[in-house]
Amino acid sequence: MLTVETRHAVHEEHAKGMDTSELRRHFLFENVFKEGEIRLVYTHYDRFVVGGAVPAGSSLVLDAVAETKTASFLDRREMGIVNIGDTGTVTAGGESYLLNRGDVLYLGMGSGAVRFDGAGRFYITSCPAHKKFPSKLIMPSTSKEVQLGESDTSNKRVINQFIHPTVMESCQLILGYTQLLDGSVWNTIPAHIHDRRMEAYLYWGMDEESRVVHLMGEPHETRHLIIGNEQGVVSPPWSIHAGAGIGSYTFIWAMAGDNIDYTDMDFIDPKDMK
Repeated sequence: MLTVETRHAVHEEHAKGMDTSELRRHFLFENVFKEGEIRLVYTHYDRFVVGGAVPAGSSLVLDAVAETKTASFLDRREMGIVNIGDTGTVTAGGESYLLNRGDVLYLGMGSGAVRFDGAGRFYITSCPAHKKFPSKLIMPSTSKEVQLGESDTSNKRVINQFIHPTVMESCQLILGYTQLLDGSVWNTIPAHIHDRRMEAYLYWGMDEESRVVHLMGEPHETRHLIIGNEQGVVSPPWSIHAGAGIGSYTFIWAMAGDNIDYTDMDFIDPKDMK
């Protein structure tokens, strides 16, 4: 079963007047991991797509998606898949890939139908592509690891870069995940924006009762979302994205837009935020 929800882009002036329910309706995505289903959110931010596939021991196939008006979803797109569950298999382009928890699979443009099997919980990200690059399975051991932050500012974290120029080539999709170390709660501090690309976050690895306070909005007009496990945020180019969580958590970040330089950020001094 396939379901697709469309999200239109929101201007920053419009976002200022939104109440909590409106903010959540436009920017939060939840309930994308449903056993026996593929659920996608098609956004008008760089035509980025996020979603989940949970085969639950059977098979699910992602092929034609009406919103793209192409014969197959990946005819003019590339895809990044992260397994946040138990071991599962993804088959595309005549190849099968075994994904353990935390593994990332890149599928290049033109890979055809994508089949999901096994006990995995597959997080799907996708954006338009103009050139075919080889599909590639990247494990945490073969990713690029970066350590940032300090314990005294409660933001010591490990960043694993997977679909990234230091690891492999892609058109415009960039993806990795960040894990907060023991005693640290703040992610992506100091906050920043990058008007040249959008970003999507998925929070996972959290206890059922844990929550993350996700900060968003313009630096001088911030807003927040309270987010649980396996929920995510579509972050517009004009919005900051930072947050603090209860207990340990990991978040997957994925980006698309003009610039694939991960360090291309406009940092915001905390004293300038309101």
